[in-house]
Amino acid sequence: MTYRTDRNSVVSVTPVEQGQLFSAQELAGTYKAHQPQLMLDAPSLVAWKTRVVTYQKTDAINPVTTQGSLFALASPKPELDPFTLPRQNTQFWRWKSSDLGVSALYFVIDYECDLLLYVGETVKSESRWRGEHDCKRYLLHYQQSHYSHDLPTQLGIAFWKDAPAKTRDRQKLESEFITQWRSPFNKENWKFWATPFVQHE
Repeated sequence: MTYRTDRNSVVSVTPVEQGQLFSAQELAGTYKAHQPQLMLDAPSLVAWKTRVVTYQKTDAINPVTTQGSLFALASPKPELDPFTLPRQNTQFWRWKSSDLGVSALYFVIDYECDLLLYVGETVKSESRWRGEHDCKRYLLHYQQSHYSHDLPTQLGIAFWKDAPAKTRDRQKLESEFITQWRSPFNKENWKFWATPFVQHE
């Protein structure tokens, strides 16, 4: 099986040990009663991811030329490649810190195959994921599906901390990136990708 491990290369990979996002206890016990029925077998899961990654590596990085007036008429936005931002563990919010952070956009990524899963915005980058968040549940479903098929994941989150301070401006920019990258965990793109993993329990 092959995956893209950076923006320009493709290599073969084999299943590896996972567990950065959720502990063994969470995967084996705490969430056992809530684990979703797997909607995809291994070939279908890989095929679904390949479709999204292919789009993001072609249409998303060339929005003006590949999507015409949709982005040509949009207001200017920063040239930003989420995959070049500093990478953090998705459990960053558990670390004790007196710093609540700054206004930011954030990007949830599976670095195993360079798949941008979710785009979000926050007024406090260091505390956004404390408590309940739908994306946490989607990621649990996503990782459990991979575990079941012995497929690797490398889930992480990256913050862009130069986002506008005003909420409305920040949300507008977030929406533009959601449209550009077609991030499958954002509800705006569920129908576009027929996204699994997002069912409510």
